[in-house]
Amino acid sequence: MVTVCLFIALVFAPLRAHGDVAGIISILTNIYGTMRNGIGTVLNSMQSVNAAMRDLQQRTVWPLALVNQARGFVGQMTGQYRNVMWQIHSLPANSATLTNPVQLESVLRSQRAHNLTQLQPVFQRVYQQVPTANDAPAVERNMMDMDDALSLGAMKTAMVSDQSGNGMLSFADALEQQAAQAAPGSAPLLTAQAQVANLESQAFLQKILAAELRQEAARLAHENALRKRSAETARNLRNQVHQVLSRP
Repeated sequence: MVTVCLFIALVFAPLRAHGDVAGIISILTNIYGTMRNGIGTVLNSMQSVNAAMRDLQQRTVWPLALVNQARGFVGQMTGQYRNVMWQIHSLPANSATLTNPVQLESVLRSQRAHNLTQLQPVFQRVYQQVPTANDAPAVERNMMDMDDALSLGAMKTAMVSDQSGNGMLSFADALEQQAAQAAPGSAPLLTAQAQVANLESQAFLQKILAAELRQEAARLAHENALRKRSAETARNLRNQVHQVLSRP
């Protein structure tokens, strides 16, 4: 800035042929005075405002002592409960003892969605396949097939939910670490991440509730199908009795 002003002054200032040193000194003095008294005052005011804003943020908006206190609290809670919670989450709960049930339970508790293709074979080994048309009436086979399909669907949903639950736990640990090391003013960003994780968790919860509703609907339909079959059996029996009694 000074160089530009000096260049303009030297170009446009009316100097004599042999140069007027006193005039140049006078111009430089005027430029220096202008920068010091005019621009310098504005810059000093801006620095004062910045210092006041920084002091307000450090003392009132984000007090350093309270920030350090919150970080210490997060670190204390994490160190006290994280390992215990992970131990509870990872406790073995498998209870099956026979070969086929053990395999089915192992797949169900694997908490990995890529094992979904292994579920149906072990499921059929435990609960058997649908009987052939020669071994069971069509109504029975339809109900068996539908019950198996809904059971498998619910199991697959549970496996995907388990995997997503582990992902949410890992994300929660990452948020705890970020909260313990977060800079003042970054709380809204952490809050936004937590809200997104909460929405994802709610979405998975809705899927689980939908699976439960499907299972309940299938149970009601199965019970109604049994009643319908009983009514049809009673009607057939009544017709047969009527035919027997109506014979001459």
